Amino acid sequence: MTLDQAKKGSKVRILAIRSPEHRTHLVRLGISEGSIVTCQEKLPMGPVVLRWNRQEIAVGRQLARGITVRQHCHSERSEESHVHADSSLRSE
Repeated sequence: MTLDQAKKGSKVRILAIRSPEHRTHLVRLGISEGSIVTCQEKLPMGPVVLRWNRQEIAVGRQLARGITVRQHCHSERSEESHVHADSSLRSE
């Protein structure tokens, strides 16, 4: 499925970003293949709002149609949990 088909509130893993230009843009925002994001909001005829790493990022519908995703299984460890686990180890 593509990102524009994700349901509001669902967590998805990004599998592929079709356009090299879009991939470069998303990498600058910290999102790449393998990232797990939450579909925070889907505005009617507007962008898909993603939540990732304490950020909200609006992705246009056309761009969202070029991003292949799959539903995230709760048994998979998310990248966000890696970030929090690593930072807690440094603070000890």
